[in-house]
Amino acid sequence: MSNIDKLSISNVRPRSVRFFVHVGLEYLFTIWTCLMLYKEYDNVASMRLRFLASQGRRVEQFTVVVRNVPRVPRQSISDTVGHFFRTNHPEHYLCHQGVYNANKFAKLVRKRDSLQNWLDYNQLKFERHLEKRPTKKKGFCGLWGEQVDSVDYYKQQIKDLEKRMAIVRQKVIKDPKSILPVAFVSFNSRWGAAVCAQTQQSKNPTLWLTNWAPEPRDVYWKNLAIPFFSLSIRRLVISLVVFALVFCYMIPIAFVQSLANLEGLEKVAPFLRPVIELKFIKSFLQGFLPGLALKIFLFLLPKVLMLMSKIEGHISLSMLERRTASKYYFFMLVNVFLGSIVTGTAFEQLRAFLHQAPAQIPRTIGVSIPMKATFFITYIMVDGWAGIAGEILRLKPLIIFHLKNMFLVKTERDREKAMHPGSVDFPETLPSLQLYFLLGIVYAVVTPILLPFILVFFAFAYLVYRHQIINVYNQRYESAAAFWPHVHSRIIAGLLISQLLLLGLLSTKKAAHSTPLLVILPILTLSFHKYCKHRFEPAFRKYPLEEAMAKDLAEREAEPDLNLKAYLADAYLHPIFQSSEAEEEELLEVKVDRR
Repeated sequence: MSNIDKLSISNVRPRSVRFFVHVGLEYLFTIWTCLMLYKEYDNVASMRLRFLASQGRRVEQFTVVVRNVPRVPRQSISDTVGHFFRTNHPEHYLCHQGVYNANKFAKLVRKRDSLQNWLDYNQLKFERHLEKRPTKKKGFCGLWGEQVDSVDYYKQQIKDLEKRMAIVRQKVIKDPKSILPVAFVSFNSRWGAAVCAQTQQSKNPTLWLTNWAPEPRDVYWKNLAIPFFSLSIRRLVISLVVFALVFCYMIPIAFVQSLANLEGLEKVAPFLRPVIELKFIKSFLQGFLPGLALKIFLFLLPKVLMLMSKIEGHISLSMLERRTASKYYFFMLVNVFLGSIVTGTAFEQLRAFLHQAPAQIPRTIGVSIPMKATFFITYIMVDGWAGIAGEILRLKPLIIFHLKNMFLVKTERDREKAMHPGSVDFPETLPSLQLYFLLGIVYAVVTPILLPFILVFFAFAYLVYRHQIINVYNQRYESAAAFWPHVHSRIIAGLLISQLLLLGLLSTKKAAHSTPLLVILPILTLSFHKYCKHRFEPAFRKYPLEEAMAKDLAEREAEPDLNLKAYLADAYLHPIFQSSEAEEEELLEVKVDRR
């Protein structure tokens, strides 16, 4: 028995009455956590409503996004939308903005920006060395082909591309097929928008689907072009892919975690035995390497999961980040937590785990939990403490900036982009914090020596992230605490996992008298979660009509002559149409319907 095991539940003899203390502490931690969750949910919901009530006038308060607009013969999508809302919302409908499938045109805009950047770079280069004009080869990546003057070459490329862009722009504007069955519909009051966003518009529940529009900077325009009928198929396929990805990762995770158990490694690779027996190598393999290797495996995962969320078809950046965070948490729960516990002792235990009956899984994992305390302490220090230090030092952005500055930066505009601090990485940060909370609540009763490491991590995390959010990061969008219900649900899931695993562990200790007392705890926890869901979650899903009417009345008294239609006119015009240098008469054709 190791020194840490002496400070854990493993040191308690079977059938001991001391298990009542562990059960009592589990109740105490659960009650304290639920009390804090209730207070925080109440506080966050109240702050959200106060924030929405105190906000100034914003376009998303008056706008809903309508999807799956039916196509009517001999009638454009714009006319169909206008007719439907004038008929069904005659007193509150104000105007609407059609959505164009401008993804191809957007690619041309990005290509033009890239060519303009190269032109600026070569002009600056020529200004520094007037005696020699810059040149390039016309072939692939400038590796071969005819040698030409770089400035003249890029000017001609931009000129040719702008002609092509004008043709594509006209095609997008004139072609009825480019208009998507999606529209941003604006109303003359917040009350009218709230009624539309929160009610069913048609007797066919798959048509005229309305929801609150994201704020303009939160819209992910590419996904508006995805046909609505394919969304369910996409999400089913991505769910299967995520499931496969999670369990395929069990293979490298199992190998990495076997490093913490040298007997398992020697069985897999007996030729390494002389090296493994060296004192320094043995200490490194058992202590530092497993946590570091696990972190390397997880480095690219958030990018992959974000790509999957985009394929699912969500139309706002905030929803993309919430869905990515959900996938990442599920991945970390299975691979980092459960995978490290089960596969860390030996490959044979993984094989046994996969062939066990579901009822035996909590028991198997419960037995392994105390044995993995050392690994998780190391993981907290390598990933948690070092991660917080890296966050305040911003080593990763610093390295990326210097790499960009060395290989990619050509102009001042490039340098400004490279120096952009970005925003909080919610898809990776939130699941990591939730994993540490899970570790704390699981080991609080089993191996309490792990708690100081968790508390130190959260203390520094609070100070560091508070500083970064206030002073460093730029806000990408405003979701008004829309992440909180997901955070609450995962903390509840952590409580349930800790209770079930303790139940499984006590069942192996033959604690027949104390174990039944734990059975009721998951039921009480689920009841608490259900109560909070009904009590507070509507504040995050719906906007009270009472609040909407109060804001409308106050605004009418303060600004009786407000021209709301002019304010909302081009709020949801595609950014490429706003930034392009199109003729005014062309832009009028894609702007909001003002009738």
